Amino acid sequence: QLDPVHNQIMSAMKHTHPSLSALKSVYEEELFNRVIPFWEKNSVDRVNGGFWNCLDRDGSRYDTRKFMWLNGRQTWMFSKLYNAVDQNPAWLEIATQGARFLREHARRKDDGRVYFSMTEDGQPVQLQRKIFSECFYIMAFAEYSRASGDASYMKEAVELLEKVWEWSSDWTKVGRPIYSGQTPSRMLAVPMILLNLIEEVAGDDKKLYQVEVEDCIRRMLLHVHETDKTVYEIVSPDGEMIDSMDGRLLNPGHAIEAGWFLQHWSQHLGRPDLSKTAIDMVRWSYERGWDADHGGILYFLDSKGYSPTPLEWDMKLWWPHCEALYAHLLNYQLTGDENDLKAFHQVHDYAFKHFSDPEYGEWFGYLNRRGEVTHRFKGGPYKGCFHVPRALWLVWKNL
Repeated sequence: QLDPVHNQIMSAMKHTHPSLSALKSVYEEELFNRVIPFWEKNSVDRVNGGFWNCLDRDGSRYDTRKFMWLNGRQTWMFSKLYNAVDQNPAWLEIATQGARFLREHARRKDDGRVYFSMTEDGQPVQLQRKIFSECFYIMAFAEYSRASGDASYMKEAVELLEKVWEWSSDWTKVGRPIYSGQTPSRMLAVPMILLNLIEEVAGDDKKLYQVEVEDCIRRMLLHVHETDKTVYEIVSPDGEMIDSMDGRLLNPGHAIEAGWFLQHWSQHLGRPDLSKTAIDMVRWSYERGWDADHGGILYFLDSKGYSPTPLEWDMKLWWPHCEALYAHLLNYQLTGDENDLKAFHQVHDYAFKHFSDPEYGEWFGYLNRRGEVTHRFKGGPYKGCFHVPRALWLVWKNL
């Protein structure tokens, strides 16, 4: 069944394209026969609970540490599949492995923070001075509560969301100091992830957290500069561009993902103005980020054309392409603009040619600028069971 946002999107469709119906089977095959089985077979620790994340190309483990933000993401993914696709007992059992491990081990007793990484039996290894492990813990518990029928998980998700909301505006509360020489700034990552998080926690009741949603939207729009058609990762507190190597740094994939997060809320709220902005965010960021010489989306850019300082700036990573697949299809469904459809097909062709592994399933995560695989593993500290299956599911559902 389509949820309300997708009902609205589908009703707004003006055009169809013959190849889209044919592609539905491609996404179905990739998701349910090649990606999800990879994680079902290789990642689940049925002795200690939770999920191993460091998986080589063939699924073998090369490290036994468990990364909690990825355990949260995988718990959410299998809970979402159970709730939205098929009440498959195997999917619920996998989600339960993740939820129980997170509840038993991942949070500190004193302040409720969530560890970034742990040993396979749940001993803490690392705690980040960020809020993102907590965000995916909340997402996992909200969706697992709906799958399992255990309301205590939703209660904990809501309580932790209140803490994260407080921490999000003052990162000193998660241990990040402020130094006298720092330039005051805002990060796009904070309002965009909170927008998505609130959508997941609220479920069908989108009137929850109205004040917080409007504040997230206001903060996100500070990063969107229509005059130069740019979505900045970091801006001043009042939304001005900061002319430094940090302020000029663009992450096209991140801006594209933020665009479809905002688009969902524009549909929930009935806000055509936000819908146009969200469409523009996707289009502008893709036009800037697409590598005309070698194909694929560049990881980082400098807004004024200087060399970006991250050494990996010209690599092609899996997740921006995943976000672009869904964002372009969403744009096309809303606008009927053939350029949005063309962009969707362009990303589809590149991603399935370069990232999808025909031998072992799942996707490679890291390519050089020419599109050659640089890291053969399928899972690591930052790549897990999330961006690929989420994008495949969203595209498949919409197709």
